Amino acid sequence: MNPEAQQDVSVSQRIRMMFYMMKPNETSFQILEEVPDYVKQATPFFISLMLLELVISWILKGKPPGRLDDALTSISAGVFSRLPSLFSRSIELTTYIYVWENYRLINLPWDSPWTWYLTFLGVDFGYYWFHRMAHECCLLIEFYSTDKVLSLNCPGREIKEVNIMWAGHQTHHSSEDYNLSTALRQSVLQIYTSWMFYSPLALFIPPSVYAVHLQFNLLYQFWIHTEVINNLGPLELIINTPSHHRVHHGRNRYCIDKNYAGVLIIWDRIFGTFEAENEKVVYGLTHPINTFEPFQVQVTGKEVPFSSSVSHLLKIYAVVQFALMLAFYEETFADKAALSQATLLLRVCFIILTLTSIGFLLDQRPKAAVLETFRCLVFLMLYRIGHLKPLIPSLSFAFEIFFSICIAFWGVRSMKQLASSPLK
Repeated sequence: MNPEAQQDVSVSQRIRMMFYMMKPNETSFQILEEVPDYVKQATPFFISLMLLELVISWILKGKPPGRLDDALTSISAGVFSRLPSLFSRSIELTTYIYVWENYRLINLPWDSPWTWYLTFLGVDFGYYWFHRMAHECCLLIEFYSTDKVLSLNCPGREIKEVNIMWAGHQTHHSSEDYNLSTALRQSVLQIYTSWMFYSPLALFIPPSVYAVHLQFNLLYQFWIHTEVINNLGPLELIINTPSHHRVHHGRNRYCIDKNYAGVLIIWDRIFGTFEAENEKVVYGLTHPINTFEPFQVQVTGKEVPFSSSVSHLLKIYAVVQFALMLAFYEETFADKAALSQATLLLRVCFIILTLTSIGFLLDQRPKAAVLETFRCLVFLMLYRIGHLKPLIPSLSFAFEIFFSICIAFWGVRSMKQLASSPLK
């Protein structure tokens, strides 16, 4: 996909792509390199729609649609999931291209509306089955342990159920809020299992057509993560809606393993996994993760100790640092073709360090102050040697002053914590 093709996408198209309301003649491309990076271009609309949801929720319910710390964690997961694409093409496209180049049976015309609509159905059908398998399919794995001895020479054998696909997908379900930020809580691991469900399309669908619908299928699912939209009438019979997807995110007994659809709810109706929303939905995992730290959000589905709520000032500080990180993140994606591999790697490391440190602060971890001091020092170091720079050059001095103050503040906090810690 080509980030530089974004100038060819109009504002009207950028709005309509969020709802899969695009026409074949405006989204058909002969080669993969011509396909715009629609997901990257959607970032302003993600932010705008989240702000709109906040306003509507305040008007209708008198409260925000979720918690600030949970929203930051969800957006952090989204940032995390996109970082590998800075270095290489996604495995979903790489494997698809390999199958297309070596095993395709027929070559459907890339510019045919029939090919476009067939791909729409094929990608959505593949997503349904990937999504269903990620929730329901477990592997039986034999573990051999010397702790369980069946005989003098034979270790004990233990068989356990392991759902490898759920290990990646559970990230998306770990939020106990349900709002548009939840849609961004994506797993960095999920694409390493989802690709196989789309590969059969490579036997006859050109990669450029597939790449368009893979993005549109993902973007469509953003707007259905909200509680401010209720029933949509006859549309509920055909498409996936906020009401249907709320059921999917619920941990109520009637919600478990239901409504796997991406765009079309007809798959659930056909294969017997549909459930209408009735009683109030309780969101999240059946075993809550109770953490805002991004690595644990990505890889765990087990319960861990949960810290008390942080102060409003600390939340404001976290939002400011998160916003600065997002600015560097967006700039990195925009300029990745011009950046060296060393700069890309250092920026990715800084982004991960920032997400981790903010998670530590929100969780009130004992070493949070030490990690934040180190992170601010790393920022100044990368800034001085030119690997990071402000979007507005005139703010360079202000950035240095701000992060120097942060180093002093968190450094003093760290020294106090170390001084008060009992010696071992």
